[in-house]
Amino acid sequence: MKTATQRRDVRTGTSVWQSRRLPSIPCRALSRDATADVLVIGMGVSGAMTADALSEAGLRVAMVDRRGAVQGSTPASTALLLYEIDMPLVKLSARIGVDRAQRVWARSRLALDALRARAGYLGIDADIEDRDSLYLEGDQLDTDGLREEADARRRMGLATMFLDRRAVKERYGIERRAAILSFHGMSADPRRLTAGFLTAALHRGARLYAPVEVTSVEPDRSGVSALTSNGRVIRSKAVVFAAGYDLPKGVPEKGHTISSTWVLATRPQPGRLWRDQCLIWEASDPYLYLRVGPAGRIICGGEDEPFADEGTRDAMMDEKIAAIEAKLGRLMPRVDPRAQYAWTGSFGGSRTGTPSIGPVPHMPNCYAVLGYGGNGITFSMMAAQMLRGMITGVGDTDADLFSFNRSF
Repeated sequence: MKTATQRRDVRTGTSVWQSRRLPSIPCRALSRDATADVLVIGMGVSGAMTADALSEAGLRVAMVDRRGAVQGSTPASTALLLYEIDMPLVKLSARIGVDRAQRVWARSRLALDALRARAGYLGIDADIEDRDSLYLEGDQLDTDGLREEADARRRMGLATMFLDRRAVKERYGIERRAAILSFHGMSADPRRLTAGFLTAALHRGARLYAPVEVTSVEPDRSGVSALTSNGRVIRSKAVVFAAGYDLPKGVPEKGHTISSTWVLATRPQPGRLWRDQCLIWEASDPYLYLRVGPAGRIICGGEDEPFADEGTRDAMMDEKIAAIEAKLGRLMPRVDPRAQYAWTGSFGGSRTGTPSIGPVPHMPNCYAVLGYGGNGITFSMMAAQMLRGMITGVGDTDADLFSFNRSF
């Protein structure tokens, strides 16, 4: 069976992260055929965390990327690192049942804790900060809906506070919005975070080949042969598709979507920031999301729409950034909402806000990760943990929740 990843221009513009120097990530040319225990296709944040996990397990890892290390969707991320998934717990419970919904949320929380611990253990310098999360009422959950959501979270043991409109006004200066305050979120520089995980894998002997494009893979019961555009073959016992939103052909896409988002970063304004510099997002569809970035800049995004094509997405840049500036100005009247950086990118999602992680049906020894939504980096760590267990034979107790064969 043959397959290859789709080609997409996954982002346009210059993100605030790209203005900062990235540590050197040595890649080599693929000048001859190669072998490995696992071939990871993609050198973004998901591939980096997966390579770190598999190499730490003692496996020989090779990585390829048609662009290069940290050149795909990762620089477009705003890196609001939450365990709260896009679909509220009450709505997910109605969709897939209370037990499974609680397990999904609990695993997301564990993944974020694991990300914090792993980055700390590796000593990754990526401006990692602990941040609380403020979830504002919107068109998906009004004040009563937020109360119900807070109760649902408390029932499963999550530390949660419901704040009425008066409390939100007093604490954060935000008018006419109730909110849920959650704890132990994070923020980071996504490029440097990814570089840190790639460097850790390199130190354990992982080989990074770029730019190298895999044009087809041929799996069988003993392993996988990956053919590259320069005619070389990489033979491995397993392949992991971690190519982000360049979706692998042949991997089931049912229930997965591609959307576009637009983001701005303001000038530095540390004196105008809100209390605790918490991560802020809305119970709306689409929702506005914002955080504090380097030097006291505000990073704010939203206006998401279904992806049509790169040209259509990019042509809307000025209109969308103006809309985000206006929304930010209304939400935070004290700040200067004008964009100093602006960018747009495409991202994957699913009907339930959950990813698909695991073996690819009908493709022996092939694994993939799809559908990231607003929790992309948190789900990247979840995928790394799960794929390590699956590929090493240990297994994973939550594999059924994210399987490509699941019914929800």
